[in-house]
Amino acid sequence: MVASTHWLASSAGMAVLEDGGNAFDAAVAAGFVLQVVEPHLNGPGGEVPALFSVRGGAPRVLCGQGTAPAAATPAHYRDLGLDLVPGSGLLAATVPGAWDGWLTLLRDHGTKSLREVLGHAIGYARDGFPLLARVPVTIAAVADLFRDHWTTSADLWLPGGKPPVAGERFRNPKLADTWEWLLAAGEAAGADREAQIEAARRAWSQGFVAAQVEEFCRTAHRDDSGRDHAGVLTGQDMAGWEASYEEPVTADFGDWTVAKLGAWSQGPALLQQLRLLEGFADRLEYVDGAPTAETVHLAVECAKLAFADREAWYGDSADVPLEALLSREYAAERRALVGERASLELRPGAPGGVEAVLAQHIRRGPSLAEELGGAVGEPTVSRTGAVRGDTVHVDVVDRWGNIVSATPSGGWLQSSPTIPSLGFCLGSRAQMFWLDEGLPNSLAPGKRPRITLSPSLALRGGEAVLAFGTPGGDQQDQWQLGFWLAHAVGGMNLQEAIDSPMWHSNAFPSSFYPRAWTPGELVVESRAHGLDELRERGHSVVDAGPWALGRMSAVSRDPRSGLLRAGANARGAQGYAVGR
Repeated sequence: MVASTHWLASSAGMAVLEDGGNAFDAAVAAGFVLQVVEPHLNGPGGEVPALFSVRGGAPRVLCGQGTAPAAATPAHYRDLGLDLVPGSGLLAATVPGAWDGWLTLLRDHGTKSLREVLGHAIGYARDGFPLLARVPVTIAAVADLFRDHWTTSADLWLPGGKPPVAGERFRNPKLADTWEWLLAAGEAAGADREAQIEAARRAWSQGFVAAQVEEFCRTAHRDDSGRDHAGVLTGQDMAGWEASYEEPVTADFGDWTVAKLGAWSQGPALLQQLRLLEGFADRLEYVDGAPTAETVHLAVECAKLAFADREAWYGDSADVPLEALLSREYAAERRALVGERASLELRPGAPGGVEAVLAQHIRRGPSLAEELGGAVGEPTVSRTGAVRGDTVHVDVVDRWGNIVSATPSGGWLQSSPTIPSLGFCLGSRAQMFWLDEGLPNSLAPGKRPRITLSPSLALRGGEAVLAFGTPGGDQQDQWQLGFWLAHAVGGMNLQEAIDSPMWHSNAFPSSFYPRAWTPGELVVESRAHGLDELRERGHSVVDAGPWALGRMSAVSRDPRSGLLRAGANARGAQGYAVGR
């Protein structure tokens, strides 16, 4: 089974499975296709965190999230007159992690050659693919920026000086050339599969790609600070980093165990929300496939507490008190703050009795989310390239019980100017760091930003049986909560749970520049019950329409029968689940 945010990626993954590949081969093939066909949501210059299990065994984390460059210090950014890392342009780049992440997964757990899995993406880049309607809309939003400042992006994304047309075939031959060059470098190492993959990894991080990235970063380009800045990423930064594996964070809920990335992501926020909701189990209810107003209210109030803790405590730091944050004792203490009316405060807790310290930008109070277009479900992009949560997702399970959940992101066409010799742009994940010193998520060389990317695995009886996730920035672990409640509490199957009405809160700081939020704001699909009741409880309710929120996908397997299942998002009419 393959489920992803685009039908071409799911189809490519399925083709690899039908050709005898396993779930890891299929996930890598689908991941590279996603870089081509959803270029406004991810790209080769981005990153890929994943959770996986080999034959149903213990879950593992693949960290394909690059780190801050050696010259990325708070002092450097402050000397440029900045109090936040810009959300677009070259200063926001971390080391690109997607190439090394996918190749590491393929080397260690796949069976296919790099050419066999990359060939699908090369074909779409060279021969073309039909553009999603959202891609020209995104390009049109930043067309003036491209024409006036990012001319290399205009050359690629504004053919004839205008945005391309939805549904028309679009090509990126320079990207195909880059991949072919990397393949050639790999295959020059001989016939051994792993040797080819290793050579292709080195060709990226120590060869032509790294050299072109460094050269391009030396030229100042406009970012959403309104000024031109050169980047700080170098070839040495790329040569000194590689993808890695680590243990996930897990928590038990009845006969389920849910596994997430560590606190260098927002993943533990889902576990905190579920831990808080344990005390409200008898009040959570789905009626006719939709959550009751009380269910949404309780979930949102617990989300506010969990995400306030995210702001105070999460980061790529050894000092994150995860054990305390996920304890039932701490959850009981925090649960007492949930009332019958919506809270308008940002209330981080004090795990272990240690008081929270928030970034100065947060302490100054909320800057309203309307600055980036207001409350929305799907990601948006401003005319300056600022973005909110543009991402893709893929889940795969095979007949041997291997299972993968990956949330690739970054390197969006609107995030940074296109490197003309490579056919792609860099990511902007460094915008998630704070420039304040001494916080868990403070900017520092060699450190990972606290990302929003958040794939999920769930285990029963010690076996990994369910993979799920969604794009959506700060909303990812809120929409996943809605899916989980619909599935585990409402008793719905995967597709029904994905289709069930979704919601999210904008009542805590965004992870994306300019880090805005709107206290009390609750965005709900109109198919949910009791929107008026939620308003009476004090929520500032935004009706998102019937089908607007979330891009969930999921796959599962029954260890007893071997039956595989999958579901994909119907919203936007592009998600796709396929299996046989």
